[in-house]
Amino acid sequence: QVQVQESGGGLVQAGGSLRLSCTASGLTDGDYDMGWFRQGAGKAREGVSCISANGAITFYHANVKGRFTISRDIAKNILYLQMDNLKPEDTAMYYCAADLRIVCVGHWVPGPDVYTYWGQGTQVTASS
Repeated sequence: QVQVQESGGGLVQAGGSLRLSCTASGLTDGDYDMGWFRQGAGKAREGVSCISANGAITFYHANVKGRFTISRDIAKNILYLQMDNLKPEDTAMYYCAADLRIVCVGHWVPGPDVYTYWGQGTQVTASS
């Protein structure tokens, strides 16, 4: 059984930083693409960033490029999202997702309907 679990959310002031972590148990280490999504109150879920199975390919939404960094430690089976210079508009529930197919190819962040396995989310709030 596959279980995806996020952690690391919290409340920070605008301009601050947070690092989200995600583990996906039940999947072969490094054999699946992953992504981060977010959903603000009353908004649709949007892709933030994605990373390929070996970590060589990444892509970012234009709204976070230059401020967020996605990475993964394949040996430890952990996905990260380093978020710097947070803005109030980054406030949202952040979700981690995984899929066994090749979905992160470096040209866009795949839509939420593409990923098969999802976590429950972790809340990020950046106050002004």
